[in-house]
Amino acid sequence: PTPTHPMHYTRLGRTALQVSRLCLGTMNFGPNTTEADSFAIMDAAVDAGINFFDTANVYGYDKGRGLTEEIIGRWLAQGGRRHKIVLATKVFSQMSTEPNNRGLSAYHIRKACEDSLRRMQTDHIDLYQMHHVDRDAPWEEIYQAMEQLVREGKITYLGSSNFAGWHIAQANEIARHRNYLGLVSEQSIYSLRNRHIELEVIPAAQAYGMAVLPWSPLGGGMLSGIFSQHDGVRRQRAPLLASAERLRPQIERYEALCRDIGHDYSDVALAWVLQRPGITSPIIGPRTMEQLQGNLRALDIALSQETLDALDAIWPGTGGPAPEAYAW
Repeated sequence: PTPTHPMHYTRLGRTALQVSRLCLGTMNFGPNTTEADSFAIMDAAVDAGINFFDTANVYGYDKGRGLTEEIIGRWLAQGGRRHKIVLATKVFSQMSTEPNNRGLSAYHIRKACEDSLRRMQTDHIDLYQMHHVDRDAPWEEIYQAMEQLVREGKITYLGSSNFAGWHIAQANEIARHRNYLGLVSEQSIYSLRNRHIELEVIPAAQAYGMAVLPWSPLGGGMLSGIFSQHDGVRRQRAPLLASAERLRPQIERYEALCRDIGHDYSDVALAWVLQRPGITSPIIGPRTMEQLQGNLRALDIALSQETLDALDAIWPGTGGPAPEAYAW
């Protein structure tokens, strides 16, 4: 099923670019989802109005190959699709044992961009995101490389991922001095159970007119009904269940609330992120067509203020960053 209401679109931060309110994350393509199923999910996403796809060179990493980007490339090569999507990928991760095939040196940025373009069989990347801060790379070096790629038409916009609020401010102030557009988006972990970016990252992004693209909006699966599923599913998710035990009281209250308001657990979690101030497009990562269809249902849910207050009581904003927030 497709959502009752048509897909909504919004600007990517302060840019004029229009992106769908849901962004299709592709991390599962290759490792967990077959190429045929990945193709079907991408087709269905476009049919549902999703025009924003997110990937990374390191997704599906195998002996120096980014298998996920390769799958996207073969899907794009079928023709008539590239102009329909805003394509985002990332640079930072180590892609081989070579010492310069990682990080944000100008050398690696250029090489990684060329490699991503080749894998995805396209001539440009719409949003090129730094997957993590590189504390060894001066901003002058990073921007020299990125500006050159923009001049060559290989990237259009620059974004960040897993940045702290002060990194966002630093990067954009230096960009101003260079008369460069700078960062237009930040991709951060964000869900009911992980709200640390409300402290500084979201305010910094709003101050600089940046889109916020939450990843893991279902709390790593902990907001998907983990304690309410039948035994077969529970056995498959044993490692997640073990790590969820410390949050059992909150999760059980959350699952009871979802049942009371008559919505699926995952749908409520995603609808909450969609309604948060400053959020542009949550990144969904469906492994199956059924999960994609479930994600689309969240577009039809408008949580009442009473429900939002109840969710805040269960999952209050944190007093500091979660321990795993910037782990790499």
